[in-house]
Amino acid sequence: MVQMKPAEQAAIILRSRVSNPSFASSFFSQSPDSNYSKLKYIISSSVAEANNNSVLLLGPRGCGSTAVKLNGLLHSDNNCALKEIAKQLCLEHQLQFSKTASFDENSQFLLSMLRECGLAHKTIVFVLDEFDLFAQGKQRLLYSLLDAMQSVTSQAVVVGVSCRLDADQLLEKRVRSRFSHRKLLFLPLPREELNRLLEHILLLPEDSRLPNEYIAAFNAKIHNTLADDKFREIMDLLCYPDSSLDHLLRFLFSAFCHMDLNSGLLSLENFKSALSMMQRQPKLEALKDRSVLELYILVCMKRLEVKEVEMCNFNTIMKEYKSIHDTFQTSDYYARNVCLRAFEHLLECALISFDDHRGNGLSAEFRPVKLLISWHELHQGLKSNPSCPAILNKLMNREG
Repeated sequence: MVQMKPAEQAAIILRSRVSNPSFASSFFSQSPDSNYSKLKYIISSSVAEANNNSVLLLGPRGCGSTAVKLNGLLHSDNNCALKEIAKQLCLEHQLQFSKTASFDENSQFLLSMLRECGLAHKTIVFVLDEFDLFAQGKQRLLYSLLDAMQSVTSQAVVVGVSCRLDADQLLEKRVRSRFSHRKLLFLPLPREELNRLLEHILLLPEDSRLPNEYIAAFNAKIHNTLADDKFREIMDLLCYPDSSLDHLLRFLFSAFCHMDLNSGLLSLENFKSALSMMQRQPKLEALKDRSVLELYILVCMKRLEVKEVEMCNFNTIMKEYKSIHDTFQTSDYYARNVCLRAFEHLLECALISFDDHRGNGLSAEFRPVKLLISWHELHQGLKSNPSCPAILNKLMNREG
């Protein structure tokens, strides 16, 4: 049997770490003040003390945030969501699921399951991704679920996850009165904590079977890399569009795959190669081919986003477009009907989209829209577009 090189063994250790969610999570569980520990306490105390609980996990998308799991993008319709709850509970408890059951029948089934699980000292955990989408309309599902938890025989925890910090303010009074006002705010990791997480993942254990000299050299290289300003730039570019743990672990896995097994060390070039693999090129490629007018519309939308304008639609974009023209006396000024065609083309290219399903009955000019590209992607796209007017790059630099 051929013995593996130390570098091959190290690569296996590192890849197994990023492939195992519990290894990275163990870093956050070390601190009793972390959101991970607080959420674990809420759920574990609910199980141990037979309490009903609810909590919201709030923060920018991709900051991190079983059970019955629902997603507001898929199940925000009350009947659809309750049917999905019934389906998952049937699957968990090996019961026959009825596709034809009505909302009321599924509601009764949910009450029965909460009661039976409570009597059996079992807790049902409901995870509602995109929680704010469940708070639209009449909120019948949330009311039914939280009202059912008022029973002394039920035993459940509702965990809502949302990127909207005001998600709890969207709740109707009758729903809010049944929701415990626990909120955990998730933010991107500060630089120091991110470095400690990277050390947790990247440093080889001294008690492994690897040669001591190799471990010392590998870990010294990691420490030097983490302190390098160029590595910090790489991490800034990586985390700007997506600061989630999953995104970081995929990046590290890619870096491990680029590791030179002859030197046996992770170099800065390995991380650069991993970054180029992670960056979302399709949108940047799409920006290279956009017309000058389409670039103006995208920059106007980004400026409105920075200004935190509550409603962004074609009309507000046109006001911003006119403001830029009046302020800088640009020569790139087009008729409204031409702008509308460019706006519709951006919708077709999926660089912008209508905001959820609001305003379905309105014409395209009045429906709320949102950008589907980050500031960094737009900035890079403007630089790579040979037709981009200099004023747009200046405006983006000013916003940045």
